Amino acid sequence: MPIRVKADLPAKAVIESENIFIMDETRAIGQDIRPLEIGILNLMPLKHETEIQLLRSLSNTPLQVNVTFVHIASHVSKNTPASHLNQFYSTFDEIRHKKFDGFMITGAPLDDYSFEEVDYWEEMKEIMEFTKKNVTSTIHICWGALAGLYYHYGINTRRIGHKRFGIYEHDVVHRKVPLMRGFDDVFLMPHSRHIESVFEEIWDNDELNVVAESKIAGPSIIMAHDGKQIFVMGHPEYDRMTLDIEYKRDIAKGLKIEVPRNYYKDDNPENTPLLTWRAHANALYTNWLNYYVYQNTPYDIESID
Repeated sequence: MPIRVKADLPAKAVIESENIFIMDETRAIGQDIRPLEIGILNLMPLKHETEIQLLRSLSNTPLQVNVTFVHIASHVSKNTPASHLNQFYSTFDEIRHKKFDGFMITGAPLDDYSFEEVDYWEEMKEIMEFTKKNVTSTIHICWGALAGLYYHYGINTRRIGHKRFGIYEHDVVHRKVPLMRGFDDVFLMPHSRHIESVFEEIWDNDELNVVAESKIAGPSIIMAHDGKQIFVMGHPEYDRMTLDIEYKRDIAKGLKIEVPRNYYKDDNPENTPLLTWRAHANALYTNWLNYYVYQNTPYDIESID
């Protein structure tokens, strides 16, 4: 997919080194094509790494995509320079007048806080409300999925008691749902969190459809029946080494943490992690872009409602 980003975005060089076609603004302007407008609310602390992961995930269809990165204005990032945010990101105030074909809301390391305790929760609520009328389909990831289920459907969260950390098996529940097209009966997806949505509240909600679940991790891909809101409890976009970096970081801090489940060969952290989820991750994001964004969005983006 030709992904359209600002010409000097640092993630652009990394993606191009992987032979993924990235188109800068100058070239895109010369094409007589209406690209899909995708907004990405990046809540992760290491924004550069998340930019690479998500751009890679959106790179597997022939559709042209114009990506707008969004950051929270009511929170000061400790890990990303203000210069990077000022140059490559927009605030919600700067995009609230726009329409988007698709929108992504990432995870965030906020398991120790209730939603109301998060210092930017009011801004999050504004953004999630905005997606209801100004976006064709929104996909929420990990903490973003927990927050979205809580805000849109009142689904509560609970503490797991240990960190759900590693690569988990998931079963496809509804194969005929377009989001699951091309999936095997069982697929793998990374998880990294201490909290979960209350399973019973998801299953009992008639407005939600659980399309994939795990015997251990519970409902893992959930969607509104019209596909306007999609919730992914794991991190399908993660790189091979993401959990490895997280694990060794916590070990260095002296934190109590178990070896990521199903991740290292022979469960030995000295071995290179096995990359076992990339194909299904690509299928998930491609299906979302194709069936829930591209085929549902109007040509005149201003008519999205």
